[in-house]
Amino acid sequence: MSDRNEKLVFWGCFIALITTSFAFITRAFLVNIPDLWPTEFGLDKVQGQELFGAGIWPFAISIILFSLIIDRVGYRAAMIFSFICYGIYAALALQAYGIVNAEGLAPQDLPQAQKDAFGYLYWGSVVLGLGNGTVEAFINPVVATMFSREKTKWLNILHAGWPGGLVIGGILTILLGAQAAEDWRVLVYVIALPAVIYLIMLLFVRFPVNERVAAGASYREMLGEFGILGAAIAGYLIIKQLGNVAGWSDGVVYGILAALVIAYGAYCRSLGRPLMVFLCIVMMPLATTELGTDAAITGIMEEPLKAADYHPLWVLIYTSAIMCVLRFFAGPIVKLLTPLGLLATCALLASIGLFALSMTEGLFLIFAAATLYGIGKTFFWPTTLGVVSEQFPKGGALTLNAIAGIGMLTVGILGGPLIGAMQENSAKVALEEQVPGVYATVSKEDTYFLGKYTAVDGDKVNALPTEQKANVETVVKEAKQGALANITIFPLIMLACYVLLLLYFKSRGGYKPVDLQGQEHAGEDHAATEA
Repeated sequence: MSDRNEKLVFWGCFIALITTSFAFITRAFLVNIPDLWPTEFGLDKVQGQELFGAGIWPFAISIILFSLIIDRVGYRAAMIFSFICYGIYAALALQAYGIVNAEGLAPQDLPQAQKDAFGYLYWGSVVLGLGNGTVEAFINPVVATMFSREKTKWLNILHAGWPGGLVIGGILTILLGAQAAEDWRVLVYVIALPAVIYLIMLLFVRFPVNERVAAGASYREMLGEFGILGAAIAGYLIIKQLGNVAGWSDGVVYGILAALVIAYGAYCRSLGRPLMVFLCIVMMPLATTELGTDAAITGIMEEPLKAADYHPLWVLIYTSAIMCVLRFFAGPIVKLLTPLGLLATCALLASIGLFALSMTEGLFLIFAAATLYGIGKTFFWPTTLGVVSEQFPKGGALTLNAIAGIGMLTVGILGGPLIGAMQENSAKVALEEQVPGVYATVSKEDTYFLGKYTAVDGDKVNALPTEQKANVETVVKEAKQGALANITIFPLIMLACYVLLLLYFKSRGGYKPVDLQGQEHAGEDHAATEA
């Protein structure tokens, strides 16, 4: 970065990403701490997770959809839209507070007030998720364009903003815990801090012209890089998620999907680049490994932390700090290993870390295994973005952001539930072996995306005699930890895929980024800019 404008653009994008992580961690705190939103708005566990999820799935949808138009509307418009979304979220959250804290509200009117307030919180969360997705929709192509000769390095540094924000936001949340218990609005104001900063930094800068546009690659060519197959994968996940929210039947989901894919294919007339489609498929186990296992690992690590009198948020702060620091040093590592070599190494480390976590006991050993896993997952996401951007520059913002959206949607629709089912199955096997005859009395049957499953019912376990209850809870906890060994299948699949890619590129003379300008890759870029 050689001039003031470039520095403002990059660090403004960095702080914009911090805003998204502030939004994530403060809402996780508000939803999961009983004295905050659950008490204020009378939320049960299902409603709490519904609120939390409402801030997640719109992210994945907006990052893909905005990528289709961002070259037309401009990065500045996308940036302003994201800021407006944060403002709308704050306004709706504060309105919800006012409804349940209205002066003179009679106790008998409180349930209806809480119901009304929930609607404001839900739609505020949806708008917040759209804002978060829009942030990534503009920051990824901006940075990839600015540093088109060192994309993987700078995308890793950019994405240090996410774990960095979790560290800062987590510490602030812990420090403000007592004040938030008295008035949770303080955590809403926390999000405003980085949001206002990035607006001020980016409002009058000169954004770079996307390298696809600068090189004269057409909009049709951009769509063709992703192709019919890529559109089918992303479209299915988007329509399926919207269908889950709206209650659409499978017939409606597949009907809408078919219409959209046919229209997309008729326009772009391309099945898509085989390598791009392959990376989209690999993104599914990648996202499941990086994001889907976090909840399970956090649960394992929280127990010894609580026993040692530490706040549970220190788990997230610790692992996020590892990721933040390492991403800043991605450049030398990428040069040493190449992007695909780095991804293969990370997949191996994540596999070892997860397997170690499945059988480790004690605070020190758990943290040691979690550290190994944390190092492994550090480079997955931004390095994948780097590979996509380097190999498919004609895909512009679409290929770069669509693969991130596919990852997020996969976790919500497939990966997260699948990991949960794997843990429940592990608990079933352990209970049937160690406490014969009990599982049938404490289980319930339900369905998810892949079909029927049985799970341990907490209410039924609580109804057991004290000694038997304690025994069942111990067996279930150990079994779910042991299930992490089964989850290593995801990074092992990734490892096999990356080895295949390494062999493929070796047969073509080694891994080399594609340069639309036909120039040699050396040093830093100074991209053309738009006012």
